[in-house]
Amino acid sequence: MRVWPGGRLMGDRETLAAYDSAAGSYAAEWEDDQDVPTDLYDLLQRFFTPGSVIEIGCGSGRDAAWLAAQGYAVTGFDASGPLLEEARRRHPGIEFAVATLPGLSEIGVRQAASVLCETVLMHLPADEIAPAAARLYELVEPGGTLHVSWRVTAGADLRDPAGRLYSAFEPALVLGALGGAAVLYDEEQRSASSGKTVHRVIARRPG
Repeated sequence: MRVWPGGRLMGDRETLAAYDSAAGSYAAEWEDDQDVPTDLYDLLQRFFTPGSVIEIGCGSGRDAAWLAAQGYAVTGFDASGPLLEEARRRHPGIEFAVATLPGLSEIGVRQAASVLCETVLMHLPADEIAPAAARLYELVEPGGTLHVSWRVTAGADLRDPAGRLYSAFEPALVLGALGGAAVLYDEEQRSASSGKTVHRVIARRPG
């Protein structure tokens, strides 16, 4: 576990610095340039039940805004202050706040009916992925649902030109951290928005 200046916990310092330094560009890419993530939204409509939603790694707020438009009471969390500024500017009226994986200490014991963490875990060092997945599952209310996904990296860990970490790991690392959850969906597919290969897991906490 690494400590960012100010005491905030973050899995990979270079990744956070990349998002902080170019938040506007990333927000424009996700919100204006990429296609609508219909594959993700179809799954959320299929598996999420009415109620509150916590989104971890909300970025520019694109998916939080979609959830709010569907009637969910959503709160978006991200480790990047500049990305949160973009989210608040683009989507006023939605609650956004800082929280950092793997521990999410800023959230405390808060829970929600559904938890979304879309293509975030791969930015953590491999030894922090299982603790992060377990912490995400803790945020789910009894009877609630977790959707977690990550971009698949084959072979060894790598960094993109911006310095963002993409860890290579097996799905068992995440699935093994979900305790007694009922796994409803566990598939690898090409993202409709980014075109990258992602692995998606949807799990339900026993009621």
